[in-house]
Amino acid sequence: MSTTDLSSATWRKSTRSNGQASCVEVADLDGGHRAVRDSKNPTGPALIIPSTQWAAFTTALRTDDL
Repeated sequence: MSTTDLSSATWRKSTRSNGQASCVEVADLDGGHRAVRDSKNPTGPALIIPSTQWAAFTTALRTDDL
């Protein structure tokens, strides 16, 4: 099992979070990959999502295709 070092990742919340506590945070990684974590648990696990899957996910969100 490989791990990704996220210690220098720059995390951001959606502008639509409106300061609410229940949010996810996303960090851009090398190669266009993304890391996603629960903002309430910043030291907890993060999902690493390949760039192609992230693109498909965000396209589906924008086109309301979920």
